[in-house]
Amino acid sequence: MNRPFPSILMAMAVLAVLIASCSSNAADETTSTTTTTLPPTTTTTLPPTTTRATTTTTIPEVEVSDAVNGLPADPDLIDRRVVAIKIDNHRDARPQSGVEQADAVYEILVEGGITRLLALFHQTDVDYVGPNRSGRPTDATLVSALAGAPFQISGAQGWVQDIFRADGLNVVYDNGTTTYRMPHRSAPHNLYTSSILIRDWADAHDWPDENPGNLFTFGEATPGEASATDVTIPFSGSTYARWEWDGTTYARYQGSEPHMWVDEDGASGQLTFDTVIALVVDEFIAKNPAGSGTTLPTAVTVGSGDAYVFTGGQVISGTWERESEEDRFTLYGSDGEEIVLAPARLWISLVPDTQTITWE
Repeated sequence: MNRPFPSILMAMAVLAVLIASCSSNAADETTSTTTTTLPPTTTTTLPPTTTRATTTTTIPEVEVSDAVNGLPADPDLIDRRVVAIKIDNHRDARPQSGVEQADAVYEILVEGGITRLLALFHQTDVDYVGPNRSGRPTDATLVSALAGAPFQISGAQGWVQDIFRADGLNVVYDNGTTTYRMPHRSAPHNLYTSSILIRDWADAHDWPDENPGNLFTFGEATPGEASATDVTIPFSGSTYARWEWDGTTYARYQGSEPHMWVDEDGASGQLTFDTVIALVVDEFIAKNPAGSGTTLPTAVTVGSGDAYVFTGGQVISGTWERESEEDRFTLYGSDGEEIVLAPARLWISLVPDTQTITWE
């Protein structure tokens, strides 16, 4: 009798081993871990930021004082009166003294076709000024705007003195206290004075000690329009002044000759001023209402007229306006805007409207 059981049992054992083996392999596959390796990180370094340098140009503010010419000075020299002195400009009076130190000068036509000067001393003082000469009607229209300034003259016709009194001017005449004669010249071109002695005289008479303020508007200057390095300003058929720009200032010529100054010690030089202003004015002949005395050319300084400013080697053309004798002159350019001047020593010419100012 055949016995199949052992063979079957063996076959079943082999099958069990195979199944166990398969289960073990499956378990191995299930628990295996897959590792993914990322590529290395790349770091990009940017170039440093470039900062563009910024250049700032600072334009300094123009320093303007309350002096008549706007130039800075010690406050003690500005918070005080102006001294006005009439100066001879006859050929026998040249070279003059003290004019070269004046803060501002007016040049005014008088009889005979010549001019005289009205020198203003505000932040400056000079102990030797002259020759001093007599007053004219035009002077009253200019000094009236100077806050009671003492006005030193050698004298004046009686009817002209009446004008000065009517206008309330503080006139100082040839009194032997503020004036003295110099022997090196002949009369009437030998009378000299001192702004210091005039201040003392004004103090003794309790006259105002007030600053009249700027003669014009000062600040950052209005640009020039054209070159003006050689300027001719005529006053009559026989008298003219020339001004030559030397790159720094205007040098004055009386006609064709250099206009010189000389001080008490004999030192001398040519007159120079920073800014030259020409105000074109109407002229008329003033006379004594009573009929006696000499008639005198007189400028109309209230109203308006043409104006020319020569500064920095250039010219600004325009007009002047003035409402009253107590007001300052206001200058306007051809565009209608007010002309602003740089603070400077000023020479102001009152030019008859019959004359022609030229420059190049």
